[in-house]
Amino acid sequence: MASTTDSATDESISLPRKSSWKYIGPGIVVAATGVGAGDLVATLIAGSNFGYTLLWAAVIGCLVKISLAEAAGRWHLSTGRTLFDGWTDLGRWTTWFFVVYVVVWGFVYGAAAMSSSGLPLQALFPDVMGLKWWAMLTGVVGLVFVWFNKYEVFEKVMTVLVGVMFVVTVYLAIRVTPNLGDAFAGLLPVLPDEKDSILNTLGLIGGVGGTITLAAYGYWVNAKGWTNSGWMKVMRLDNRVAYITTGIFVVAMLFVGAEMLHSSGVAIASGDKGLIQLSDILADRYGSATAKLFLIGFFATSFTSLIGVWHGVSLMFADFVERYRKDRAGASETELSGEAVAAGRREKSVPFRAYLLWLTFPPMILLFQEQPFRLVIVYGVLGAAFMPFLALTLVWLLNSSRTPREWRNGMLSNAMLVIAGLLFLVLCVKQITDQPWAEFF
Repeated sequence: MASTTDSATDESISLPRKSSWKYIGPGIVVAATGVGAGDLVATLIAGSNFGYTLLWAAVIGCLVKISLAEAAGRWHLSTGRTLFDGWTDLGRWTTWFFVVYVVVWGFVYGAAAMSSSGLPLQALFPDVMGLKWWAMLTGVVGLVFVWFNKYEVFEKVMTVLVGVMFVVTVYLAIRVTPNLGDAFAGLLPVLPDEKDSILNTLGLIGGVGGTITLAAYGYWVNAKGWTNSGWMKVMRLDNRVAYITTGIFVVAMLFVGAEMLHSSGVAIASGDKGLIQLSDILADRYGSATAKLFLIGFFATSFTSLIGVWHGVSLMFADFVERYRKDRAGASETELSGEAVAAGRREKSVPFRAYLLWLTFPPMILLFQEQPFRLVIVYGVLGAAFMPFLALTLVWLLNSSRTPREWRNGMLSNAMLVIAGLLFLVLCVKQITDQPWAEFF
């Protein structure tokens, strides 16, 4: 009798859930984490250099990311397995790539994320302490927040910060009074008449919101409590909301770049410091209140990326360790499923917290010195390689018998993932060839 009841319960749980706005959550998290300060600067520079010409590329970029995140979420829900568990089926090389990636990437990214979060705080409170100390403070605050809170609280805080980002970016886009006629014309796929315009266009398509957090989306889906195919419609709505939100951020900052910088011929630096320059320009043109509001939005953008990576990539690392333990000592399949993530066991595990510490304290060394040259090159190559790795392994997994037939890729999904894989492969090759290898050895 007990087994019959359990079977009936499992069947009812897997029934399709009606997609509803009340379920939205992981999408907001992945949108907030994926769009960092550097992404906003890249979009600003695109607007500054080309006006509205590349608006269409920003829109296509959002569609590409929708396809990637949807594929990651579909794998988790249709198979009940995590993405790392799927990668291990493809060979031991995936494990080696992932381990090297999260160790090196996490070390350098930790310093970059803390510095990015500290910059707007130093600009808002210049007489309190220096940038390095603000940066370390944001890292420790992020560590404490993720260490002591489960996914539910994490999602609520991320939603509030996204609200701040949304209000600030949309306010700025309205304040600069965009030329809507030119903006609509920018939706036509036209390349700028400039040197390297194709690579600049591909960079804009692939750059904004394109990080390891796309792979973490499936883990956040599970952490939300969605663990089977009954949640598929809900996940797809949630994912669309994520990248519509991302699209609004991108378009708003492109408007600002086109109207404030392109029209007046003003150039800003690449990297996070470009946003500090923009705050100075805003202060001159619209007053200190607008500049301070922008810096608050800048902080929300940077800090959501920080705590998003602190949580999401730590979940992935904890999943990797559990898989390693199974291979060595025979952990149960339950411990490797989305159910274990949904139960919150990953967030309280030793590997999760160990990677949190790795992201926070060792990178502080880099805040006190120039980033090691060779390490930065390896970081750049690994970062560029991850997105084609993600796209092409998802094509592999979702067209195989590992995925239930009903949820395998259709023609559209395959086309979008292949396009994404090729796009990121081109950008990866460009990133690798641009590195000063002659100075590396």
